[in-house]
Amino acid sequence: MAAFRILLIDDEEELITTLVDRLEFRGLAAEAVTSGSAALARLREESFDAVVADLKMPGMSGTEVLDRIRREHPDIRVLLITGHGSGQEETPEILDGTYAILLKPFSIDALLEKLGVGQDG
Repeated sequence: MAAFRILLIDDEEELITTLVDRLEFRGLAAEAVTSGSAALARLREESFDAVVADLKMPGMSGTEVLDRIRREHPDIRVLLITGHGSGQEETPEILDGTYAILLKPFSIDALLEKLGVGQDG
């Protein structure tokens, strides 16, 4: 069975590099990009089960990436992460129960729980 594949999008390269290592240690396949445009390009090349995107990034924001993924890849699970408050003030339209926001810093277990991935992938 193929590993659960996660694409991480965050302009904080050190954070997502660490996340990739920790997710791979748990048996998941993870890749990281540092911009929304790079993520959309990657999604055109490969299939992923989930995307974890930072809410606030230079250039294309997490909500813009979410909107594009919803239209172009509706079956991919999306989780937004933020280090800025609750995130809910800026994005009430995305909090429809389908997509969640996870506050930084977060544990790997919290990330996997929000994505609906078990301990063994």
